[in-house]
Amino acid sequence: MGRRFAVLALGLALASSASAPSRAQTPARVPTVGVLIPGSTTAPTFVPSREAFERGLKELGWTPGQTVRVEYRYADGKLERLRDLAQELVGAKIDVLVARSTQAIRAAKEATTTVPIVMSASGLDPVQLGFVASLARPGGNVTGLTLLNDELTVKQLELLKEVVPRMSRVVVLGSSAVPLNTKGRQALDTAARTLGIQVHHVEVHDPAGLDSAFAEAVRAQANAVLVRADPFVMEANDRRVVALADKHRLPAVYWMDTYAQLGGLMSYGADLFDVHRRSASYVDRILKGARPADLPIEEPTKFELVVNLKTARALGLTVPPSVLARANEVIK
Repeated sequence: MGRRFAVLALGLALASSASAPSRAQTPARVPTVGVLIPGSTTAPTFVPSREAFERGLKELGWTPGQTVRVEYRYADGKLERLRDLAQELVGAKIDVLVARSTQAIRAAKEATTTVPIVMSASGLDPVQLGFVASLARPGGNVTGLTLLNDELTVKQLELLKEVVPRMSRVVVLGSSAVPLNTKGRQALDTAARTLGIQVHHVEVHDPAGLDSAFAEAVRAQANAVLVRADPFVMEANDRRVVALADKHRLPAVYWMDTYAQLGGLMSYGADLFDVHRRSASYVDRILKGARPADLPIEEPTKFELVVNLKTARALGLTVPPSVLARANEVIK
């Protein structure tokens, strides 16, 4: 009897050890990252933006489609769809939600207070908009990257002065919904005094006010215009903004290269694709256990200068070689 019990015990032990590798080989859960985008797959930036983000993941050891799933949702330019798409992603039990553009970030924030949200990127001040408590300690479930820094308008002003050396008065044009923060305005005003330039701020409340804003710039005898970042009025009406600057023969600097592509004199702003690549580092840290509340907001480190020589010639301007040498793109 004892021998039979010993054989039975040995058999159970062998069966248990044989089944152990099977349990150990159970595939680990693959995390899912949702990406919310206001544009469409037909946009010129679609392929490079997606490649930049996925390259960032690969640099950190993730393989899209294998060790991490990436679910993209596109609003196709219909911003009213962003909220539904954000809710759809949250309902799919994603681990992180990456939101591109201020509107997408707002939609994501309205959709969830628990799923970590990575901004890639906020074109406006995320603190001012209430997305985060501060840049150093965001709090809540939102972190990521902002496209703006306090010195951006200063650099734009300096570039404008180089290209328009006779400039003595500039109109800073932006939406009343997105005013310059105190630090940024002080930096701009200090730089203007150093350069011997008078700054005239003109706020636009809606697209209907664009004509009168440029008319005011003419009345103020401005030599040039600095167009601030603003998705509500300026970016939403970029063709019209460029056309009005052209109509009034006002050299203008913008923060997005799309303006220069449309005929604006020049643009100087953050490298969007580098921002999308860097957003992968936030996804990586969050998937490894970091809390969004503790991850500081990053400001841009790479900037791009685009100069439209065709527009410069039409305005009778000669772009200095020193500016052309720094340009990432020159439109001829």
